[in-house]
Amino acid sequence: MSEQFDAIVIGAGQSGPFLAARLAGAGRKVALIEREHLGGTCVNDGCTPTKTLVASARAAWAARHAAQFGVVVKGPVTVDMAAVKARKDKVVGASVKSLTEWIGGLKTLEYIKGEGSFVSPTEVKVGKRVLTAPQIFINTGATASVPNWPGIKSVPYLTNTSMMNLDTLPGHLIIVGASYIGLEFAQMYARFGSKVTVIERGSRPAMREDADISAAIRSILEAEGVTFMFGTTVEAVAKAGHGVLLSLKCGDRLASIEGTHMLVALGRTPNTAGLNLAAAGIETDARGYIPVDDHLRTGVKGIWAMGDINGRGAFTHTSYNDFEIVADNVIDGGKRSIAGRIPVYGLFIDPPLGRIGMSEAEVRKSGRKALMGVMPMARVSRAKERGETQGLMKVLVDAQSKQVLGAAILGIGGDEVVHSLLQLMAAGTPYTTMMHTVHIHPTVTELIPTLLADLKPLQ
Repeated sequence: MSEQFDAIVIGAGQSGPFLAARLAGAGRKVALIEREHLGGTCVNDGCTPTKTLVASARAAWAARHAAQFGVVVKGPVTVDMAAVKARKDKVVGASVKSLTEWIGGLKTLEYIKGEGSFVSPTEVKVGKRVLTAPQIFINTGATASVPNWPGIKSVPYLTNTSMMNLDTLPGHLIIVGASYIGLEFAQMYARFGSKVTVIERGSRPAMREDADISAAIRSILEAEGVTFMFGTTVEAVAKAGHGVLLSLKCGDRLASIEGTHMLVALGRTPNTAGLNLAAAGIETDARGYIPVDDHLRTGVKGIWAMGDINGRGAFTHTSYNDFEIVADNVIDGGKRSIAGRIPVYGLFIDPPLGRIGMSEAEVRKSGRKALMGVMPMARVSRAKERGETQGLMKVLVDAQSKQVLGAAILGIGGDEVVHSLLQLMAAGTPYTTMMHTVHIHPTVTELIPTLLADLKPLQ
């Protein structure tokens, strides 16, 4: 016999628990199924733990550079990785505990530990239980992609998840992949004191970004001792003593590199394998994602897909926004959708990158008439006062409507400063409004009006 619920939520990432809570708050009987832990990637092995580690790495960097600010630190600066991990675990544990207590206190919500898989479009099996509901919401997220290199199963490689268990300092950390996850770990561990080498098959780091942004990112990390190998692919891996040996191909040249640890940072794979989607009549696309419409509905009536699993956003903030949209549609009778959602994300190296809207390359490809302004952070008083002048600010606007098309702020506070431009975009406000607004001195944001006043036609 199947157990009747009003709604079933499969997966407890950044959409699932909040939607389950809203549904329960509306008086509906809800089952929340999670095979591993509440909070998903963000809380357990993504945003929360990595940014906690970034903070520790920042403290080590600041201590080593204290003399530049007239502060004397006697003796060499060392890092206690066990203490760093303990701090990270404490922060993560507090987040999970808070989420668990909140979910556990909701009277019409049952939290079920286990792996859910479809039996039919309205039924989900968890262990020996079969649950049924007219509405089912999928929020199973994604996991690190691991390539099928020869020898990969014989070496103790790391992913962003298993990196969270490290409590010792790698002597030589080899990172395969120079995108966002790889770059954050590269700087982090270089600051902790590891030798770090990043292998990338492309020609530059963060290939999604414009070339000038990538060049600035490379400069920042190389200045901290990170070594890059571009145009390089991994042909095979093998054990080497207590470490790993990578056989490489650089163009027509063969090479090898040995390290104590290897982190594979080559993207994410959606967690669809265990869902038995065929039983629900759901098909995935070529990359394994579940196609959805702008309201996050799948092709099967009564089933929604939220977060990383739908391929419409790969961030905590897009996943949470998915929850808000579905809740508005399903509970509040609204019409919110992801149509027109402005792309926005950050790269949390130090200094960070805040990115919104279109890149220069995307604007050029669109063929529209546009204006662009670029300013080095070395012109920003706040950056000079802090002694951190790396990076640049870049803004693109539509030449006719004067509306902001996109921006990249790579520099101190870049992940926060960029939101001032995001609000202009969301409101459809012309950039001239910000130009005519008085800003606080000395801040980073105060230089954006100066940048906007010097826009030039995009040639």
